[in-house]
Amino acid sequence: MTLSTASVFPRRTAYAFELASRAGYDGMEIMVWTDTVTQNATKLRNLSDRYGLPITSIHAPSLVVSQNVWGAFPARKLEKSVELAEQVGAPTVVVHPPFMWQPRYAAVFQTHVKRLMAQTNITIAVENMYPWRYKERERLAYLPHWDLRTQNYDAVTVDLSHASTSRQDSLSLVQELGDTVRHIHLADGKGGNHDEHLVPGLGTQPVRQVIEHLVHRDWSGDLCVEIGTRKADNADHREAMVCEALEFARSAIRGATPPPMPVAQFETEHSRPTDAWH
Repeated sequence: MTLSTASVFPRRTAYAFELASRAGYDGMEIMVWTDTVTQNATKLRNLSDRYGLPITSIHAPSLVVSQNVWGAFPARKLEKSVELAEQVGAPTVVVHPPFMWQPRYAAVFQTHVKRLMAQTNITIAVENMYPWRYKERERLAYLPHWDLRTQNYDAVTVDLSHASTSRQDSLSLVQELGDTVRHIHLADGKGGNHDEHLVPGLGTQPVRQVIEHLVHRDWSGDLCVEIGTRKADNADHREAMVCEALEFARSAIRGATPPPMPVAQFETEHSRPTDAWH
């Protein structure tokens, strides 16, 4: 279980590490934004060593608020995110598909992602997004589309809050995307017009069922809590939200019952060898 530094936004990166360590998380995802620490491999490694929390993923600066981070060219932003991941030992980079105002990059985005993955040992997991809405009117904000099912990526990130905003069922989405799912952003939502990133269990998404499904699959990807705490009343409230999300996930993992063993496998494992008894 890892914690995204976005979960404490607008608090700084060092605070995210401190809080994750105190709450009992196993690692960190770094959201690259205007906080210069998120762009500095040396400072990130120092925080990782200080708190004993490995950095397992880097989130490329794909947000509107990070449009000026590492220049204006989205291809270079992704390349620098991969370089940062290599420098801090993170095996995964999360990236959003291009915005609708980036059509030239969108035309080569899939090829660029595949080439970077082939050149490095970094998994680039493209994240599901959602339509932008105003008074129930939808606008396509991402190219080639916000729905990962319409594309063909080798690795994807499924964000459960984004699934809610797009009014998709996250369990069905994870099942349909199958083995391409390498990374999960654990959150919740109520299907509103805006991305909510609620604490798991406070929305309408089948979050527990998604976790149970992954346990049954013996999934080896990264389950990363990415919730919004900007509206927390104070530091104690923010910490309680981060701890609640972690406990929800671990409770779901503990409660997931293994699927029944296939009959043929059961008979093989439980049949006694006749030569030993006669």
